[in-house]
Amino acid sequence: MSVLLDTHAWLWWLVPGDQLPRRVRDRLDELASRSEVYLSAISLWEAQMAVSRGRVELAQPFAQWIVEATDPALVKLVPLDVEVAIALGELPASFHGDPADRLIAATSRCKRLPLATWDKALRRSRSIEIWKG
Repeated sequence: MSVLLDTHAWLWWLVPGDQLPRRVRDRLDELASRSEVYLSAISLWEAQMAVSRGRVELAQPFAQWIVEATDPALVKLVPLDVEVAIALGELPASFHGDPADRLIAATSRCKRLPLATWDKALRRSRSIEIWKG
């Protein structure tokens, strides 16, 4: 089963640390080996912002890391396209207010990809399918 990664899930998977349980990390590795891991293009911006604000530390320069972290053998980038824009308009009015999270949720919905997220607001929304890992 394919999966769309929320930005933090992508970072936790690829940046050394203990934020993800080993079984989740292994499952993502397995899905990546079958080209079943997707990433919304907005996550590129979110990752750059997290690094520039010091919320995420990388062992290498960001430019090198982002090229490796978006290698097509690892993840498939999903662009902001017309389908995603339409899906944005279909989110409930009460849905999460963060623009990046809204784009990620809209991508999940219109591409029919369960979302790997630990964001409590997204998980509670019941507007998207949550990946079970």
